[in-house]
Amino acid sequence: MDIRNLMEEAVLSMVEELFTIEETEKSLGFCTCGQCRLDVACYVLNRIKPEYIVSSRGLAYSERDFLEKVQRRADIISLAKEGWSRVDHRPRHLGAGGAIKVKVELPEGPAFNLPTIMGRAFNGMNFEPLAEGSATLVMDGSPAPMVDPNWQNPFILAQATAGTYIFWARPMQAKKAGAEKSFSFEIRIDVPGFEAVSHYFEFDITADRDARDEFSLQSVHKVPDLYLFPK
Repeated sequence: MDIRNLMEEAVLSMVEELFTIEETEKSLGFCTCGQCRLDVACYVLNRIKPEYIVSSRGLAYSERDFLEKVQRRADIISLAKEGWSRVDHRPRHLGAGGAIKVKVELPEGPAFNLPTIMGRAFNGMNFEPLAEGSATLVMDGSPAPMVDPNWQNPFILAQATAGTYIFWARPMQAKKAGAEKSFSFEIRIDVPGFEAVSHYFEFDITADRDARDEFSLQSVHKVPDLYLFPK
């Protein structure tokens, strides 16, 4: 069964649009880093009513109601601006000495740009999001290297993220643009008192001319929801 929440795609798209405008106009003076984008998206998704569909017919039905679509967009924009203001006042990428300024060292020349990997972990007994423990993205038997230290691996699950974990793996060197390679990953969820769960997946990537140094919510690999059960 394929169940989708239409709000996830709508919110991610709108947040990306707002942050892109801010990067160009710099009218608000807010941070536009990848971590803040994700925090704002989570803020909105935790406060807006989900819209679940099961089939393409459900998608077509939801899109035909123009008035509801317009109101939904207005609600998302309002919540995104509210969340952005709060996130900017207390960004999670702050350290003891202020914002962590990291010079990202990316491969020079052709590279395999891996998509952002996102998923959710739930308690299999009551279907509530897991609020503790960790999610680890494993590649070749070890935690996959992230693009910079602001991206955690393992990712610590918390109440505020509603069971959601997100990874942005470091681009991999390629011999030439256009080259193709298959990448295999494992998502491992570890929560105290629960049986650990692993999910394996792979995807094929075509090498680009350069490594991507800007975060984008438009390139996301969504992992199926994972359910953990008590030991």
